[in-house]
Amino acid sequence: MTPDISNLDAALGVTVPARHARGRAARIGPALDAVLAAHAYPAPIEKLLAEALVLTALLGSLLKDPQGQLTLQAQTQNGIVDLMVCDYQNGALRGYVRHDPVLLADAAHAPTLATLFGEGYLAITFDQPATNERYQGIVPLEGESLADAAQSYFAQSEQIPSIIRLAAEKKADGHWVAGGILFQHLPEGEEGRERLHTRLDHPDWDHVAVLAGSVKPEELTDPGLALDQLVWRLFHEEAEVRVLESAPLSRGCRCDPDYVRSVIARFPEEEREAMKGDDGVIRVNCEFCSTSFPISFA
Repeated sequence: MTPDISNLDAALGVTVPARHARGRAARIGPALDAVLAAHAYPAPIEKLLAEALVLTALLGSLLKDPQGQLTLQAQTQNGIVDLMVCDYQNGALRGYVRHDPVLLADAAHAPTLATLFGEGYLAITFDQPATNERYQGIVPLEGESLADAAQSYFAQSEQIPSIIRLAAEKKADGHWVAGGILFQHLPEGEEGRERLHTRLDHPDWDHVAVLAGSVKPEELTDPGLALDQLVWRLFHEEAEVRVLESAPLSRGCRCDPDYVRSVIARFPEEEREAMKGDDGVIRVNCEFCSTSFPISFA
């Protein structure tokens, strides 16, 4: 069956006013394939990056500044993965994973989060140029899944009760689909107000967490299920559920050969000579898109 691409590569904003909750639902397909196609990752690493990219889409879509950037980075030691970086800017997603193929070959077919990352941390950085604000939160990579680690970020760094669910699946036709939801409790009923009275045991939040937590992985990755229909399945008993116009998601790498050349041109000539390869050309690699840019100077 051909996937319904109208239900892919999009993020949807949601509010449940009576419960003082806001949320996001996101699903990526062709954009995810485009990111993964640039790398020859084994299946467990592809799945990890797929979940990380949809998490990045959920978090990035919270930004109000169109030029704002969300960066998610996992840096670890003693694990299969020692570095994972994803980022979001104005709907454009990119990401890569650096891993040890030997350790991965020795691991189980579906390695756990602890096996993949060993000991490490998850850093989430919000940059908003319009207001000249930059905020970073860092939490240990703990829990059963990447979603658990992200929930810890909101609980520890921002003291916001949150629930996150992520899923990624390679379909029978060979294409990847990843989906996720993020819901948060806003006890004052409006975004941007004081969170002094946020309580993890607030009855409204308890109710939202139960409903959002009932989502099934196959619902998150079903391209035949529109995001607004997914949200309605979860919250159809509520008096009111508001959804915003969905925002498009895409694969976007911001590497720019002209910019790279201008930066290298600032180095002294002797340093540029030391950068050259045997063919007399400086080569700059972009980890995100696995592209090598030859830079030469007349």
